[in-house]
Amino acid sequence: MRTGWMKWKSASGFLCDRGMPTRLKGKFYRTAIRPALLYGVECWAVKQCHIQKMSVAEMRMLRWMCGHTRKDRVRNETIRQRVGVASIEDKMRESRLRWFGHVRRRPSDAPVRRVEMCGEEAGKRGRGRPKQTWVRGVRSDMLLLGLDE
Repeated sequence: MRTGWMKWKSASGFLCDRGMPTRLKGKFYRTAIRPALLYGVECWAVKQCHIQKMSVAEMRMLRWMCGHTRKDRVRNETIRQRVGVASIEDKMRESRLRWFGHVRRRPSDAPVRRVEMCGEEAGKRGRGRPKQTWVRGVRSDMLLLGLDE
């Protein structure tokens, strides 16, 4: 996330300029800043707290681009629509499922497939909530979208 904020800081002169069209700022955000924010997200075992932090960071950037503050009480959906940007949670899900498709198409003896199978441990697990794994995250994404393997 730090890399995304560094990209934002380097481009904030352009992105916070009131003379630039908002759609153009959104296009720049989608092509330069969001990829830095989402770098490697397809391999994370994403928890809800990660999604929340990414959403907050994205909305702070988008609000600054539009010239709004939280005090203006403008809805997130309205700002996203103005800028022309989809939710970062949807983009995280999309990249995770895209990577899952690449992994699934590999032969079963490929290293990436063997690593995928290592995540499924057999035996007795410890107390408490089960650890969030990448495979469980992908399964929940597929269930949410109504997809099957």
